[in-house]
Amino acid sequence: MEIKKIKRSEDYSAWYNNLVKSADLAEHSDVKGCMIIKPYGYAIWEKMQAELDRRFKETGHQNAYFPLFIPKSFFTKEASHVDGFAKECAVVTHYRLKVDPETKEIIVDPDAKLEEELIVRPTSETIIWNTYRSWIQSYRDLPILLNQWANVVRWEMRTRLFLRTTEFLWQEGHTAHATQEEAVAETRQMLEVYADFAENILAVPVIKGVKSANERFAGAIDTYCIEGLMQDGKALQMGTSHFLGQNFAKAFEVKYVTKENKQEYVWATSWGVSTRLMGALIMSHSDDEGLVLPPRLAPIQVVIVPIFRKEEEKIIVMEKATAYFQLLKKQGISVKLDDRDNLTPGYKFADYELKGVPVRIAIGPRDVQNGTVEVARRDTKEKQVMSAADLEHKIPHLLEQIQANIYQRALDYRSEHIHTVDTWEEFMDALENKTGFVSAHWDGTSETEEKIKEMSKATIRCIPLNNPQENGKCILSGEASKERVLFARAY
Repeated sequence: MEIKKIKRSEDYSAWYNNLVKSADLAEHSDVKGCMIIKPYGYAIWEKMQAELDRRFKETGHQNAYFPLFIPKSFFTKEASHVDGFAKECAVVTHYRLKVDPETKEIIVDPDAKLEEELIVRPTSETIIWNTYRSWIQSYRDLPILLNQWANVVRWEMRTRLFLRTTEFLWQEGHTAHATQEEAVAETRQMLEVYADFAENILAVPVIKGVKSANERFAGAIDTYCIEGLMQDGKALQMGTSHFLGQNFAKAFEVKYVTKENKQEYVWATSWGVSTRLMGALIMSHSDDEGLVLPPRLAPIQVVIVPIFRKEEEKIIVMEKATAYFQLLKKQGISVKLDDRDNLTPGYKFADYELKGVPVRIAIGPRDVQNGTVEVARRDTKEKQVMSAADLEHKIPHLLEQIQANIYQRALDYRSEHIHTVDTWEEFMDALENKTGFVSAHWDGTSETEEKIKEMSKATIRCIPLNNPQENGKCILSGEASKERVLFARAY
């Protein structure tokens, strides 16, 4: 229960780290920069996977799996791609260890050097497009719509559980198309899939947009993104969808014969989200008492806590509690009956509050006599006495109310933290004293964008889709601008 010792308002970073550990979501590994995702945290990730996987398959995608190791020669074929990832790559150079006969130390066998070094995948475009070369010959082979659930390694210097770790879990979609129009439509479609998932399952409102050239994925023509705003006023990139053009097809000579019997390069997309979504979930909704989970993602949606002192009370209370458990379970609700008798009800209440269980039902001997239960909401902490006869109909409705309320609360926070500014002074005041997204004019040059980043530690999070055109002047250079973009300090 250490979470109660650290308040969000006092030290947001410490609050976050403490909550991740206290709620049994994850912990640091003895492998530097890596994390152990604990069963409760992994259960939430599994629900995210299931919801996303269903959406991917509904849009025609299939799952596959490609190797963890990528030959270095593959990686060097697309210049901007290797430039973007070179500093984060882990490289395998040898394939065997041996025991030194003198010191008895385990050492790398110098005679077991690989003929070609292998990159531990930071992303899979190169190995997948090398494979597509043998899969694609004709327009009849297109489109290819694949996704893989995998782990990746990016050698991070500064890590934080879920948000930025050396190894993390994710999904990455990789599709191949006959035309530019099809590939762009795929890129936009997957952005919508991510936005729908974020808002309707995570209950996190997101802004859909396109990245500036400086912020694009390495090797992409365009990178689309969804951006969320956390409770400390910092932005979090929650998902990206990339239009890769023909860059990887040209790098790996992936061509197809058209209906007119001409050879053309294939058009490509890639898109992904990761366990960073766990960080978004925590930082968007949780409070000083612990997690606040949206019901559609909660591993336990309802917990029933029986309260009794004597054995005869236990018998009658457990009989009713078990009946309510079965009733809710038949409704398709994920419900737990906590019948442990070595812990006090107060301890259980605090534990389920910490773990963000959306609804808690308490039942004692007097409730059995009155035909009632006490129902507590995690999001508002409100309690009400409810007729046990109403549980079957009211609990599903209550869960939907909680889901909607959690989303609305996050949306209201974001609305209050989008600031429109026209001068550099207003820009810096918004960043320092108000936090959140800052809507401002920018002259469109990479040079100005980089200067703003150096001077303010804020980046262009996105150019919102369907951005209204508006004549103005760049907040830094004073040059003409035709639209505003969203800046923020970010994770």
